[in-house]
Amino acid sequence: MDEQQAQELLAFLHPETRLDLKGHATQYVMGLTGGPEGRQLLATRPDFVEALLALTGDASGAVAKDAYRAVINLASEPGAHQALKKGLPTLLQRVLDPGYPLADQACAVLSNLSREEASCRDLLVALQQEAGGLAAVVDAFCTEGFNAKASLHYLGPLLSNLSQLPQARGFLLDRSRCVVQRLLPYTQSSGSSLRRGGVVGTLRNCCFDYGHHKWLLSDQVDLLPFLLLPLAGPEEFPEDEMERLPLDLQYLPPEKQREPDPDIRKMLLETVLLLTATKPGRQLVRERGAYFILRELHKWEADPGVLAACEKLILVLIGEEPGPGMENLLEVEVPAEVEEQLQRLDREEEERQQAASGSDDRQAV
Repeated sequence: MDEQQAQELLAFLHPETRLDLKGHATQYVMGLTGGPEGRQLLATRPDFVEALLALTGDASGAVAKDAYRAVINLASEPGAHQALKKGLPTLLQRVLDPGYPLADQACAVLSNLSREEASCRDLLVALQQEAGGLAAVVDAFCTEGFNAKASLHYLGPLLSNLSQLPQARGFLLDRSRCVVQRLLPYTQSSGSSLRRGGVVGTLRNCCFDYGHHKWLLSDQVDLLPFLLLPLAGPEEFPEDEMERLPLDLQYLPPEKQREPDPDIRKMLLETVLLLTATKPGRQLVRERGAYFILRELHKWEADPGVLAACEKLILVLIGEEPGPGMENLLEVEVPAEVEEQLQRLDREEEERQQAASGSDDRQAV
């Protein structure tokens, strides 16, 4: 597309343009954003990005939806983020408006934008300038039927992305607000893997702050059962093992199913692993029978990545305690040669998974 063609196309991307011309132009640009080359091209044209943002508020629902689809795609292109940043206040207001019909689309834009750290910081700043701030996002996520016209499932990944920032985690882990407690039931949300994965990702990020582990594992939050329950199946346990499990994991019904998404199962295991970083955390996770749940999961699990995560956690639970000065695994300084070896092993594991995936694809054909 040369400059003259771009200007001719841009002329149609305005709210006052005749509806049929505006609709065709928006559909064409939306098609461009479906591929990496088109996204990269438009990312260099802030005028196009801003025009599409304006059309998300078009009076025609069809035009607005197509404009949103294009903006959602562009939000996955870091080069477009600076231009999209101008739309943050409007997008946030729309997401938090209980009557806005395209709130899911606006939320998907914010979810994609927040994957990049710089854009995520910009989003948090814009959010803090809105009435209610991050608390309003949590309220919208946790309030059933907040918007009768939108599911707001994408608030899950949005919260997960925001929780990578220390300031957002500070709010989520504020013991006077009970935010984490409100999110816990969604680890078992049957309605949406986006919600489950978003909440589990948020909890995992929060668990990097090991200073909160004691509180998270205490009766005030009781995080562990909410992480183990999605990993538990219908297996029966001997009475002595059953008694060590948290009440919510005892005598599960025969129809009990595990979390179906392997990526979420892996995040759950990684979150429990983080909780074992400190000696008190390891002791409590052991005492509450986590090993028994992991043992049965390991027998059932078929995904190589989840199996590897499960084995790492089991090794921590059944292994000997680290020596003096190494009790906190998150503070241990790993020698460069050991870190290099671990990275190599991770790469080899990824290659094995890719090879297995490719084999499965060929068999499916």
